[in-house]
Amino acid sequence: MNYRLLYFASLADRAGRSEETRTSNARTPRELYTEVAAAHGFTMSADRLRVAVNDTLVGWEHPLADRDEVVFVPPVSGG
Repeated sequence: MNYRLLYFASLADRAGRSEETRTSNARTPRELYTEVAAAHGFTMSADRLRVAVNDTLVGWEHPLADRDEVVFVPPVSGG
């Protein structure tokens, strides 16, 4: 399946990009994050992130479909 991935903050910095299209056999956001974390050297665990699929926050075991847009959202601080 093909997914459009969006990265923000420290994940975008680490990946060297804010988005990518990825072909994967991952069936859940957790499986997909494990794959991209290994590819980009992400050290943040999934437990510290939120995930959205097609503009809706979902759980890590949410079933993915071909062409879903997946966003991994790291914690941010502001002030």
